[in-house]
Amino acid sequence: MTAGVVLHLTEAAAGKQRAVLRNALNLLPEVEVGTPIEVVVHGEAITLARPGQATADALAEAQDAGITIVVCRNSLRSQDLTDRDLVHGAVVVPSGVAHLVARQLEGWAYLRP
Repeated sequence: MTAGVVLHLTEAAAGKQRAVLRNALNLLPEVEVGTPIEVVVHGEAITLARPGQATADALAEAQDAGITIVVCRNSLRSQDLTDRDLVHGAVVVPSGVAHLVARQLEGWAYLRP
């Protein structure tokens, strides 16, 4: 068993974001119960974690299933956004790419769907 699974998302397109969330949801029955799954967003993909997006229902379903949405603070800053501009439950880390590297060093599986 891996420590967890981290999915990497950089695209703003709603279709791509839905597909990544669907991938994360599809993982749940295939991994050991309690295995953490994170979707790390940075760059243009931080739109996924903003309220009122076309992907809001898919995002809510993923969060309700226990999938964590991790947002890059560097990307927030570059788009003049703050934590208050994000959906409830989004987790902000200083650097999305550094978080991905740290997770891989911790033994997490990395996916770039």
